[in-house]
Formats: sequence, C-alpha cells, structure tokens
Amino acid sequence: MLELIQITNDPAFARRCDALEGMRVWVDLERLGKAQRQAGRNTFLSTHVMGDVGRIRDAVRRSRLMVRVNPLNPESRDEVDAVLSQGADLLMLPMFSTPGELSEFSVLVGGRAPIVPLLETAAALDCLDEWIATPGLGEIYVGLNDLHISMGLRFMFEPLALGMVDQVATAAKRQGLPFGFGGVARLDEGLLSGRDVLAEHLRLGSSAVILSRTFNRDGPGTGFEEQVAALRGMEGTLAARDAGAVLADTQRIAATIREIAKNAGGGA
Repeated sequence: MLELIQITNDPAFARRCDALEGMRVWVDLERLGKAQRQAGRNTFLSTHVMGDVGRIRDAVRRSRLMVRVNPLNPESRDEVDAVLSQGADLLMLPMFSTPGELSEFSVLVGGRAPIVPLLETAAALDCLDEWIATPGLGEIYVGLNDLHISMGLRFMFEPLALGMVDQVATAAKRQGLPFGFGGVARLDEGLLSGRDVLAEHLRLGSSAVILSRTFNRDGPGTGFEEQVAALRGMEGTLAARDAGAVLADTQRIAATIREIAKNAGGGA
C-alpha cells in the first residue's frame, strides 16, 4: 500500500486523514527562494507556520507527521530544533545540490528523526550516488516540479518519461531506502491522469505519493474519503497487472508525456 501524503495545517482535516489507513500528514515551512523560483507557475506556496507543527502533531495519532523545512541556511539549526521539539516524525530538506549540504543537514538533525532529501535539482540528481548513503536518511523523494524546471524541461513528468525517476528508484533500492515521487491527482484528472501516475508508482516500487491540491475537493459523492477509496481500489487493480500490461502502460504513458511536453513547447 502506497503511503498517501497530504499537505495541511488544518487540524480538523488532519484528523480526517488520520482516520484513513496509510496516510502521512505534511506541514510545509519552506519559504526561502520558492516564490522567486516558481514565479508565474500555478504551484503551491505554503502559508504554514512553525506553530502548525505542534497543532497537527496533537491532531494525528496514526499518521506520520513530516515537516519540510527551508533549504540549508544560517538559521537551519534553530529551525530543526524547533520542528523536532514539536514532534515531527520526518524532516524533509528541499533544494539541496551537493552531498556536503545533505551531510551538514544530517549533522544538525543528529539522528533525532529520519531525513527525507527532496531531490529537485539537476545537480542533486547528477551526484545521487555520492549522497544516497548519507547517515540518517529515511526515504528519497523526487520533487518533479522543481526538478523539471531545473533541467529546463517543459512538463513536470518528463523526468519520468526520460528514465530519471527509474534511476532514483534503482539507487534507492540498492541502498535499501524507500522512495516516492511527484504528486497524484484524482484518477481521471490532471494533464497526466491520476491513474497513469499511480501505474508508474506501482511499476517502480514507489512507497509514497503526494495527493495533489485538486484531490481535496469535497462535493456530493466526490469527497476526500471517497476519492482516497477510489485510488486504493485502482491501486489494487494496477498491482494485479501482468508484465505485458505493465509494459504496454509504461510505453503509452511515456508517449503521453512526450506529447504533452511537445504541446507545452508550442509544438517545437
């Protein structure tokens, strides 16, 4: 069962997530450089604050609480200490580029919680084998949005079609680490449908995926819990595919991604 990651600072919604099997709740404190980096894009810019960590910690009992801190900076030690004091189970480090940055962050955490390096720069991908054995890692997560921007690509799922996520999956498996990537929309929504994204997670042996903003949209018969149940049902269906069906899906999905990217670039 994939662990489904929901970003929220709403204790009531966090309790709804906590009532479901296989959920992880995420408080997002990242601010430094993000607005400039993603200017002009329809992306999520968090308004979460440090006090939300404790509020969400108090709201959940079963789900793990992950907190994304800011990229490594002179205030990182204080930020890490504050987040851990409020009960975070996992610490995510965004926008690192070198093994040294991740190693320094590992020293700051000091084994007090597992670290989730968020691989979202071309530089971090290039030196993957140099940092994947950093002490204290609990999981590798590939942030496709910033990664594709960093690589000058046109569509966030292009790194999947180009084999880069396969590369991370292989390295993580070799190191004995779980990994996840990207975000998933409702099954029949998204430029690349939620079903297709889910199919690739199962093919690659992913352990976690972020639920996209569009996933949490309540309405008659389409509420959050119903959509999680639909995703879980499709997860079981896709897991039962034979090798031929997996290969056919993989080839079709890669072609779909290439076509979306082509159209995003004006057909060039």
